[in-house]
Amino acid sequence: MKLEEKKGLLRLLLQKRCTAARNHLAAFTQFTMPAFSPTWFHRSYYEVLNRFAQGQIRKLMIFVPPQHGKSEGATRRLPAYLLGINPDHKIAIVSYSAAKARKFNREIQHILDDAPYGQLFPNVKLSNGADGYARTMDEIEAVGYNGGIKTVGVGGALTGEPVDILIMDDLYKDAKTAWSELMRDSIEHWYNAVAETRLHNNSRQLIVFTRWHEKDLAGYLLQKESDWEVFTYPAIKVGKPNAYDPRDEGEALWPERHSAAKMEAIRQRDPWVFGNLYQQDPKVKEGLLYKTFKTYKLLPADAVTIKAVVDTADTGSDYLCSIVYATSPQGYYILDVLYTQEGMDTTEQQVAAQLCKYQVQQARIESNNGGRGFARNAERICRTMGNTRTMFQWYHQRDNKEVRIFTRAAEVQNMIYYPDGWNALYPQFYGAVKGYMAQGRNRHDDAADALTMILEAETKKTYNIHYT
Repeated sequence: MKLEEKKGLLRLLLQKRCTAARNHLAAFTQFTMPAFSPTWFHRSYYEVLNRFAQGQIRKLMIFVPPQHGKSEGATRRLPAYLLGINPDHKIAIVSYSAAKARKFNREIQHILDDAPYGQLFPNVKLSNGADGYARTMDEIEAVGYNGGIKTVGVGGALTGEPVDILIMDDLYKDAKTAWSELMRDSIEHWYNAVAETRLHNNSRQLIVFTRWHEKDLAGYLLQKESDWEVFTYPAIKVGKPNAYDPRDEGEALWPERHSAAKMEAIRQRDPWVFGNLYQQDPKVKEGLLYKTFKTYKLLPADAVTIKAVVDTADTGSDYLCSIVYATSPQGYYILDVLYTQEGMDTTEQQVAAQLCKYQVQQARIESNNGGRGFARNAERICRTMGNTRTMFQWYHQRDNKEVRIFTRAAEVQNMIYYPDGWNALYPQFYGAVKGYMAQGRNRHDDAADALTMILEAETKKTYNIHYT
């Protein structure tokens, strides 16, 4: 190939890259930051941000664990990109302090001053100091246009002109700030009295932060308004894959940087902090139902009767929870837990194998919503495995689940013993039990329900019990 042909090909490739970078935030980021190496998570995250940039989403919340690159996308690259595609945009960026907001301002200015940005948006320039346009640590304006970027700490002023795009990144500096009712009220007041007064009918809002508290600004707004689009990226996947998060349960969000093992170690140290900060599932600590947990290393000699309770999944998003335990005068010692969202065809096999493995003498299975068929199938599979020992009982539970769980909570804490290291043995079950709230909405109640079933079974509560 001749030199001129090579040059022509390179020009064509550059034109294609420039076109792609003008049309999508992820391509823009790669063009202006060559070291950017996106994982599946970053591609998903930037796709959501790009939909916001193109006006497809007007009110957006994204919740991401710390140190996963959220600010690079939302608060550095996105504002620069927005100003490039429309220099008349009036953009405001808010963070927890003026110093943090000014740091974002400096970083955005660096992007706009760099040569790659000039290749993409040659008409967007910053002030040289002699043209009457603002270029300070709090505000920059696009020369020759009406738009620009203001940066302010939460609580600061947004006076003057309207805001077309409001970006709020990490409004709470740390747990101490987020857990201060005074600070939360102050931020709510600032939003209502300052930020919202700058918005118009076509304004767009982006909230991107790590959640510390259920009553943070995101929680406050979600309680008031139903028109926000919310995307949550937990550090460890819970539940089945969805349209924007293809992970299987238990997989890390960015394993190359923050492995599942690392995340699990953090969970074991403090499951409450992990649930709030890394899973983006904030709960009030003093509102947790179960506060104490007894553990054991060796079974007592008199724990010889082996039983099981099985709470079948009511819906596709629920968990099946099957607990095998040994009874003793001192209490009930958990031997094994099966806690899964797999389908019935799979869980019937798993439960049957569990009952065989532990030579369970009696298995009680809740028959609501298909539990009766589940019990019969599990028994049939057990018999084909050679297990003639287990007696199956299925029963219909008519009492309110929340009331049952709450009224038996003290007995669960007093009488149930978990195997030493149960947080590592059954991390999903552990998280569900430790995070169960005494009041308010719980995402899943299957683990707490199964623990309650143990106490109900052992204290001779009367049911419509059927033996098979």
